[in-house]
Amino acid sequence: MSSLATATARIVRLRLSDFRSYHQAEIRAGKGPVVLLGPNGAGKTNLLEAISLLAPGRGLRRASLDQFAARGPQGVAASGWAVAAMVEGAYGEVTLGTGVEADGEARTRRSRIDGEPAGSAAAFAAHVRVVWLTPDMDGLFLGPPSERRRFLDRLVLAVDAEHGARVNALERALRARNRLLEDLSTDPRYLDAVEQELAALAIAVAAARMETVRRLAAGIAQGRDEGGDDTSPFPWATVALEGEVERALAREPATLVEDQYRLALRAARPRDRAAGRTLEGPHLTDLLVGHGPKSIPAGQGSTGEQKALLIGLALAHARLVTEMTGIAPVMLLDDVVAYLDPERRAALFAALDALGGQVWMTGADPSAFAALSGRAERFAVTSGHVERFTAD
Repeated sequence: MSSLATATARIVRLRLSDFRSYHQAEIRAGKGPVVLLGPNGAGKTNLLEAISLLAPGRGLRRASLDQFAARGPQGVAASGWAVAAMVEGAYGEVTLGTGVEADGEARTRRSRIDGEPAGSAAAFAAHVRVVWLTPDMDGLFLGPPSERRRFLDRLVLAVDAEHGARVNALERALRARNRLLEDLSTDPRYLDAVEQELAALAIAVAAARMETVRRLAAGIAQGRDEGGDDTSPFPWATVALEGEVERALAREPATLVEDQYRLALRAARPRDRAAGRTLEGPHLTDLLVGHGPKSIPAGQGSTGEQKALLIGLALAHARLVTEMTGIAPVMLLDDVVAYLDPERRAALFAALDALGGQVWMTGADPSAFAALSGRAERFAVTSGHVERFTAD
């Protein structure tokens, strides 16, 4: 799909300190897939969550900093926590670390590359990209638009490490405008300034989303042209954005749309003041996903069809990340394999092999990963501990 040389980034060592259910833990991984085995509640997802913090953002659970800290017998949270990973990639071996320093005055998350301070985890993107699929996403197609927007922004963030900062700035600008609207004595010039910033951020966020969705749709279409068909265990998806700003950007230059949106914000002040919120903009955009072979909205498919469609979409996104960044992403699949029939399971393993990136998977039943025998590295996970898996 791309003329770019593809680098494979692999996590060869993962260390946790006072993170979730682990006071101290270490995993050393080789070249094959990594399978984490253990009963529900053992801490498998915690390990994937630690890896997800090597990507910009708040990780696969979108947790707060305090939620990452391990707790002692009396429920007292540790004063700090850390995740460190040695990554082998295009630039050789590099150690990426993130966490909250114990007894630090400011409870802020720190990031380091080979021990040197980095601005944020966005700096890790030069060395590793991470994408994931979790059970929490199963209701994506039936849930509210806000869930699909978060999913969409995660898709964008995997190829554009600065997207998260733009989205956060947009949310701050929206809150600032809402506060100003509440005060009837606000000088209109203050609102003009905030709305000018808000319009610029809105167009930047919408444009980044549109570009990612456009490329994702093109990649899905190309995959079908290169041999995909409508009988695949993971059906191809249609993807599009629904929003006023996006519709305008599809017709007009970004500078013109920015001016139009700024004027629309000014005109909508009485309406938005009455509503207590801004009623138009990319903060209300929806991601429309369809079941391509059946030509129906994804939400109208069966539960099994929705799961299969979501997996197909995740695979297409991983290919897009490789194409756009030149780095095959590390894929995190939390409790995905257990719910697939043997045909879909085999198809998933084959698709993961074709991606070429490192894969970390969790499950409770070792037999679900039997097809990976001899290739996967398996680890047994119990409460607070992880060690190489040994069959009875």
